[in-house]
Amino acid sequence: MKCSVAQVLAGTFPEDSEALVNGWVRTRRDAKGFSFLEINDGSCLANLQVVADDSLPGCAVLKAAQTGAAVGVRGRVLPSQGRGQAWELRAEELHLWGPADPESYPLQKKRHSDEFLRANAHLRARTNKFGALFRLRSRFAQAVHGFFQERGFFHVHTPIITGSDCEGAGELFRVTTLPPGPARPADDFFGQEAGLTVSGQLEAEMLALALGKVYTFGPAFRAENSNTPRHAAEFWMIEPEMAFADLGDDMDLAEDLLRHVVEFALGQCRDDLELFDRFVEPGLFKRLEKLLAGRYQRLPYGEAVEILKSSGQKFEYAPAWGLDLQTEHERHLCEVHFKKPVIVHDYPAAIKPFYMRLSDDGRTVAAMDLLVPKVGELVGGSQREERLDVLEGRMRQMGLNLESYWWYLDSRRFGSAPHSGFGLGFERLLMLLTGAPNIRDVIPFPRTPRNLEF
Repeated sequence: MKCSVAQVLAGTFPEDSEALVNGWVRTRRDAKGFSFLEINDGSCLANLQVVADDSLPGCAVLKAAQTGAAVGVRGRVLPSQGRGQAWELRAEELHLWGPADPESYPLQKKRHSDEFLRANAHLRARTNKFGALFRLRSRFAQAVHGFFQERGFFHVHTPIITGSDCEGAGELFRVTTLPPGPARPADDFFGQEAGLTVSGQLEAEMLALALGKVYTFGPAFRAENSNTPRHAAEFWMIEPEMAFADLGDDMDLAEDLLRHVVEFALGQCRDDLELFDRFVEPGLFKRLEKLLAGRYQRLPYGEAVEILKSSGQKFEYAPAWGLDLQTEHERHLCEVHFKKPVIVHDYPAAIKPFYMRLSDDGRTVAAMDLLVPKVGELVGGSQREERLDVLEGRMRQMGLNLESYWWYLDSRRFGSAPHSGFGLGFERLLMLLTGAPNIRDVIPFPRTPRNLEF
């Protein structure tokens, strides 16, 4: 029976049953009359030991079965004679699917630096660390979908190619079929300027105002020349939207989502996470457990600024009312002052996008950020401005072309209702859950300034 390494090591099959396992050789050790292969197929962190008698059919391929080679092994599942695993495979037939030249194969049985593995991103998923990381990425995506499905949200797909800039910052990658040179947008494929989306929020709002509760989970793109460990040009965003919901509902949902995924990680992903607790961030499990201890702190932006100003801490960027919080400010609030996740709300209107609901004071908007230790801002959201006249005023104030947003404004003309939502960067969530210090290491093939390989 064809099976995975994970199935064999989990004791899925009775003793002395036949199994066919395919995978890649991690190491090979030869002894008199025998060879011992450690193979892994990516299904789990542990390797499966294969014991191969030199006299069995196909043993000649062992000479080519160096580290990195793809092999198939048919044999019997038996109790392991070695330490560290309960089961091994006693080979009865070997097949070499593809050799790997030991002189040029870049991955060897040693620890490689993250920088070296980024240069070999096409192969790094075969290492223990990145195999575990990309399995976790899949499992955590499953947890996110499960959270929303259990709460009655509908998964929707919003456009990747868009004609509007959601954030109003102009950091879009342009999409065109026109050759280089002077040309008019009217002559282009769509008859107007087009770009890759920075967010599916505006379209998600339209669907929430029809379906009640929706969420998107898809790629977003930002042409921001930021070479930091927290920024990438291509990333994935989780963006829920709720009709008939205010800022308090939004904050509750963000906190509940984070708690759900952390509980999922600690309860169902400990085997892969243990590698990160041991080698990437010692104490990772303890830090994650603290995210489940008690409710998160909530405070207005103005109070947060006063705490920072009176902290006695020397910041690179001095905190002041009217300025956005920097990562150093965010981490001080949740790591030093409160020692737990913090939700800061009611930000100055001047530093937030046009779609956030203007407060009665005329100075702030109903916005919130969820700040977490190690990462800083994880979630950014708001109650959306549902009043047509106020929304149009904000858009004019920011110099936006109202005609380009006619369909968005229609939602405020026809059955407008209070609604709220947020955006959560999936890669930052992965950094939080694994302790990975660089966003380039939680994306299989990262896209960053001056980097478009693989």
